[in-house]
Amino acid sequence: MHRSVTYTSSPLLASKTPKWRSKFIMGLMVLGFTGLGVRAAYVQVFGNDFFQRQGEVRYARTLELPANRGRILDRNGLILASSVPAASIWAIPEDVELDSAEVRAKLPQLARLMDMPLAAIKTKLDNDKSFVWLKRQLDWEVGQQIKALGIKGIYQTKEYKREYPEGESAAHIVGFTNVEDHGQEGMELAFDKDLAGKPGSRRVIKDRFGRVVEGLGEEIPPMDGREIQLSIDSKIQFYAYQKLRDQVIAHKAKAGTVVVMDAKTGELLALANYPSYDPGNRKRLTGEQLRNRAITDVFEPGSTMKPITVGVALQSGKFKPSTIVDTTPGRINVTGSTISDTHNYGVLTVEGVIQKSSNVGTTKISQQLTAQEMWETYSALGFGQKPQISFPGAQSGRLRPYKTWRPVEQATMSYGYGLSASLLQITRAYTVFSNDGKVIPASMLKIDRPPVGVPIFSERTASSVRKMLALAAGPGGTGQRAQTVGYSVGGKSGTARKQEGKGYAAGKYRAWFAGMAPIESPRVIVSVMVDEPMNGTYYGGTVAAPVFSDVVQQTLRLMGVHPDMAVQPQIVANPVEESL
Repeated sequence: MHRSVTYTSSPLLASKTPKWRSKFIMGLMVLGFTGLGVRAAYVQVFGNDFFQRQGEVRYARTLELPANRGRILDRNGLILASSVPAASIWAIPEDVELDSAEVRAKLPQLARLMDMPLAAIKTKLDNDKSFVWLKRQLDWEVGQQIKALGIKGIYQTKEYKREYPEGESAAHIVGFTNVEDHGQEGMELAFDKDLAGKPGSRRVIKDRFGRVVEGLGEEIPPMDGREIQLSIDSKIQFYAYQKLRDQVIAHKAKAGTVVVMDAKTGELLALANYPSYDPGNRKRLTGEQLRNRAITDVFEPGSTMKPITVGVALQSGKFKPSTIVDTTPGRINVTGSTISDTHNYGVLTVEGVIQKSSNVGTTKISQQLTAQEMWETYSALGFGQKPQISFPGAQSGRLRPYKTWRPVEQATMSYGYGLSASLLQITRAYTVFSNDGKVIPASMLKIDRPPVGVPIFSERTASSVRKMLALAAGPGGTGQRAQTVGYSVGGKSGTARKQEGKGYAAGKYRAWFAGMAPIESPRVIVSVMVDEPMNGTYYGGTVAAPVFSDVVQQTLRLMGVHPDMAVQPQIVANPVEESL
């Protein structure tokens, strides 16, 4: 039997609800639906572009398609730098199951393949949860071995890395790139934009694991970088580096530099420095190793300036090669300062001044010249000016305005003190003697035709100075050890004290030799500098000249230059030492 229920008897149902409450609730519902409608309209119509972009950010990516960096070649087409495929290893740490026995067993193999401590890998995986690079630019074959391990959460990307077949010998010329493939030193830096090319792009959809699941739109292909062909001959470069390295080590020197230039075109055939570095392995590099000393370091050139001063004197018409210069008693006082020779050479001709490398003789010659004459010639030959060469870090050296020269400064500048220059600047200046009085620009790039020279001296003056250089490198001269088998040579040694602060360091010298061969029609100019030789001798004629001899002989052979004389080097027992 069912009991009937009278709902109105319930106190709750019997109570009267105010009319405003129901209207209020209905109003809230209307406002809510109105807000949703407005929001839907905003999302679908007015703000559609914004939300489309936000959606794409979460699933669409623009992949950069790297351009293949251009090769750097030597003058004969041999590779100095090229790009090869490399594997860069990355991870999504939160997906790497470090607690898994299988993963723990594979991690030591991963560490071995990447040549990293296992602890370092675990630290990287602990530091970030979404993305972390484990190691960039591993060998492609190593990357394939890592891929074969099949560790979940560890992936790889194809990149490119640079290889440098010539290693240490050409490091200071070629330079290197960083892991992003941007040039950092040398020609890699100087021509970075040309070598890099232009990357392409591709729009794709990726899943949360970074895997491409669909392509979007058209792919823009990359534009590979262009090749750069240098003037350098890799065979000459390697030989020059070896001979320089051996001499620096033998004389316990701090460093050394060799510049080899084509005497007719100004092309640099070699530019070697020691110490050097391996551009493919740049761990623990220092500034001392990275500096291209031939271009970045400037020094007082010492006696290598004497032929230029004599050239100014001959060109002025005040002197001839046979003009007598009395150097007795082996010293001269200039406004209270004494300038000396290592010996009292007595009466010399102008030719003899160069042959014996007499400071006194050069000073007396300079006293017959004006400071303006000397400065204008020095400046025209490139001293005190930044070399116009496609290479970063080239220094201008120092050549003060002639109006500020005191008499003693004019005297010391005549034999290479009081001004500074790089080995490249000296080498380039000597082209005035190899090109019949015209100086030509230096070039790091291979050129198709000889450049137009700037006249400085007459052909007669240049020829006369070449003969003096031959005397200086012959019996009775300071550079006898520069002689070579089969080729006539000429050159000038130099020995300069090293500056420290406002004075000169005790017992520290730089040994120089600059010259050319064959002497009648020069095909090559070679300059050598050895910094702080400490093995008992420090003169340019005994330390730098032998490197010149070896490099000249090998270079002329590689250039196919026929010998112009069939003689053995003639070196006397006690060669002349140049004055400091």
